[in-house]
Amino acid sequence: MATAIFVNLPVSDLERSKAFFTALGYSINPTFSDDSCASVVFSETIYAMLLSEARFKDFTPKAVADARTTTEAIVCLGAESRAAVDRIADAALANGGSRVLDAQDHGFMYGRSFADPDGHIWEVMWMDPAVAAGEKMPG
Repeated sequence: MATAIFVNLPVSDLERSKAFFTALGYSINPTFSDDSCASVVFSETIYAMLLSEARFKDFTPKAVADARTTTEAIVCLGAESRAAVDRIADAALANGGSRVLDAQDHGFMYGRSFADPDGHIWEVMWMDPAVAAGEKMPG
């Protein structure tokens, strides 16, 4: 079995967050979702658990960071092409997300970043498969 990753994030409006991520083309797994959380499926091994702030507080004794003013993490997702990077980032910006940095184009690697409606920073990145596999040098 491949190792899976579940990124847990607090959100202030669960329905808005679900609508945002489905607008980007991702699905919600209803088996692991209820009125206090939603499981966003990015791939067979990558998920984000969007938790209402009250539910998120059940998992930590620490104060919950406000991602609009503090960066607690930057989550980077791989994309199958440069066009997919643009499709996802453009959908994010059209559905309540905001631009974080300008596109990063290194020829062999291309990425864009955005913040979701709660301020969590996401990057979407494509890398030339031959460079990623070590078959050729970047550039």
